[in-house]
Amino acid sequence: MKDNIPTNGITTEQWSEVLVQALPYFKNWCGKVVVVKYGGNAMLNESLKQAVMEDIVLLSTIGIKVVLVHGGGPEINNMLERLGKESKFVDGLRYTDGETMEIVQMVLTGKLNKDIVGILVQKGGRAVGLSGVDSGLLRAKKSDKDLGFVGEVTEVHPDILNSMLDEGFIPVVSTVALGEDGDDARYNINADTAAAKIAVALKAEKFVQLTNVPGVLRDVNDPSTLIKRIERTAIGSLKATGIISSGMIPKIDCCLTALLGGVPRTHIIDGRLPHSLLIEMFSERGIGTMIY
Repeated sequence: MKDNIPTNGITTEQWSEVLVQALPYFKNWCGKVVVVKYGGNAMLNESLKQAVMEDIVLLSTIGIKVVLVHGGGPEINNMLERLGKESKFVDGLRYTDGETMEIVQMVLTGKLNKDIVGILVQKGGRAVGLSGVDSGLLRAKKSDKDLGFVGEVTEVHPDILNSMLDEGFIPVVSTVALGEDGDDARYNINADTAAAKIAVALKAEKFVQLTNVPGVLRDVNDPSTLIKRIERTAIGSLKATGIISSGMIPKIDCCLTALLGGVPRTHIIDGRLPHSLLIEMFSERGIGTMIY
């Protein structure tokens, strides 16, 4: 044993305890499908990005079938600004005209997706970049709201994902979708919604959203009021009392989509905490909020 191995103040006994505690979780999750939606601060902060990719590679290495679905709103905003493209909003939602859709596709599938794949490969993972267009993975229709080329997922064809997972690859999915049959348009899809529907199509064991908040809080100004577990039937009352409100509503609704589609566990966890995904997967205390 090398004497200069850094311990960060943790004793050998403590290291052993952590590993022993994690072992049953390794066995339990091996061979299971986990869909992770990646975005928020975990995507913008470089050190957090590296930590997330390390987590994903570790999960894959021990035999967990991980699908990583990503968004990219801030990067799209930056590119539009650089190109001098003025953003138009309808009821607070971005209107995506044809030119903007080309930029969205370029940023999501051409840059961000390959950046993520590159980091995973550098970390020792076997990653493949896909979009919803590949093999017709995602089909969409125009949103009921007049938002241009913003779509709603109507079908998920997961064959290409299953093939990649069976071969030990980590599929990294950007959420640009094909139109329905007879519609040759491309549509920008909300990444949270797409990830939830992909989890259903894959019969995933777990759906995880990495976000910018600790989870569902009884008091949004007090992290100590985190609600660690929420049964699906309690969501209505939590919305009625305002505990689930604002930006948390669509995240919860995506969890509901997954649950109603047969995914047994859904989680909203804080992507600002390094290795939060590992803490959730491999520890007794978990992290964030589980909706079940």
